Amino acid sequence: QVQLVESGGGLVRAGGSLRLSCAASGNIFSINAMGWYRQAPGKQRELVAAISRGGSTNYADSVKGRFTISRDNAKNTGYLQMNSLKPEDTAVYYCNADIEIMLGPEDTYWGQGTQVTVSS
Repeated sequence: QVQLVESGGGLVRAGGSLRLSCAASGNIFSINAMGWYRQAPGKQRELVAAISRGGSTNYADSVKGRFTISRDNAKNTGYLQMNSLKPEDTAVYYCNADIEIMLGPEDTYWGQGTQVTVSS
């Protein structure tokens, strides 16, 4: 019984910034990897960034140097700081986490998605 709630999406001008948050709640024993995916119209969903429990990160080439993924383990929350946004970043962004529930198995959970729109 776990849910991920995303916040922080919206409309921003090119060159601007947004900070996405993903708060996990429920019967959580541990959160392992967390990540952010995005899906633009007409394109497949792609991994934007991922972070391990210990803080190791990976980024898609298209966002390196502009986006920063982080997490606060005490708050069961992940973040995606997006700077220097481009119109090509426009997509629905989905939070993802591998979570082990108390007295239960590890599964992959997804948020409902939040729209990020970058205008020219």
